[in-house]
Amino acid sequence: MNNSAKKLGDNIRRIRLAKDMTQGDLCRKLGLDRAYMSNVESGKKNPTLSTIERIAKALNVSIEELVK
Repeated sequence: MNNSAKKLGDNIRRIRLAKDMTQGDLCRKLGLDRAYMSNVESGKKNPTLSTIERIAKALNVSIEELVK
C-alpha cells in the first residue's frame, strides 16, 4: 500500500466525518461509486488529480488540505 495514498485516504475520511458526511453523501455529490471511494479512503486506489480536485471542492477544502 502506498503511504501517500493511505495519507490522502485518511485525510478524506477525517474531513468527511468532521463535516458529518457519509461516504454515500460524498459519492452522490461527486457522482462516484461508493466502492471506489471506499478504496480511495483505505489507500487501495489512487485517484486522478481531477478527482482529487473534485473531492476537495465537494468537501469545501483546499487540495493541500487533502494531501498534507
